[in-house]
Amino acid sequence: MIGVGFIAPLLIPLLLFWVIPFFCSLYISLTDWDYISPDYHLVGVDNYRDLLQSDDFFGALGNTLVFAVAVVLPVVALGLGFALLLHRRCRGQRCYQAMIFSPWITPTVAVSVVWSWVFDSRAGLANQLLGLFGVAGVPWLEQPGSAMLAVAAVTVWQGIGWTMMLFISALNRIPAELYDAARLDGGSRARRLLTITLPLISPTTFFLLVVNLVNAVQAFDQFQMLTQGGPGNSTRTLMYLFYQQAFQQFSMGPAAATAVMILLLAGSLSLVNTLMARRWVYF
Repeated sequence: MIGVGFIAPLLIPLLLFWVIPFFCSLYISLTDWDYISPDYHLVGVDNYRDLLQSDDFFGALGNTLVFAVAVVLPVVALGLGFALLLHRRCRGQRCYQAMIFSPWITPTVAVSVVWSWVFDSRAGLANQLLGLFGVAGVPWLEQPGSAMLAVAAVTVWQGIGWTMMLFISALNRIPAELYDAARLDGGSRARRLLTITLPLISPTTFFLLVVNLVNAVQAFDQFQMLTQGGPGNSTRTLMYLFYQQAFQQFSMGPAAATAVMILLLAGSLSLVNTLMARRWVYF
């Protein structure tokens, strides 16, 4: 009972800001509430049935999964690469770390505004650089193929720094004696990376995969600022579909159902990662 008393204050915010709102959203998803009128009716699982029969939902689901893969793998891989380069003392180490980390502490809205100028099809920096090599400009945010790529690139650029810092922390916790012993045994740098470094930082890698995956599923700001779900709904993710249902169409019942589906998707992907961790993570 003493232990419960100590952790109870920590559970209060969880109860107030997660558990209660979740059940409220679950209840709203079973209604036809329009956000404006105080009157509503219970419709059971009709909102979920309509959602699962909707092409909009599955299109948004596909876009969400594509975006998650396009963001999570590069963020983790590049974050690890920079961490391996910068975790040991070298000239300008702190400066380089600060430069790479700074985008992560910059608000996503501000980052997206700057990158919207970079990807401008008429005078953007990206097309000007392509022009130096004789390559025709690309309407980055105005065609389906490149729009998702552009938003993913912005998200990757912003997320590398935080991932790098956590990897650096994990690398610094590896005992130097293990590397010394491997050198005495004639282990190459690649061999030391595969047999010592990667296994010992695998808990951090797993944590970063899960967190970045959940963040990718919940991403909204960059889509709102760069593409507004377009062109042709090619960048409309589940979060953006939820936004349209709730605050453009004022259909809070379907919007709450979409929110529940987003939660289930994030939980399912995290569960898959957890099951994989039993084999690949060395705790």
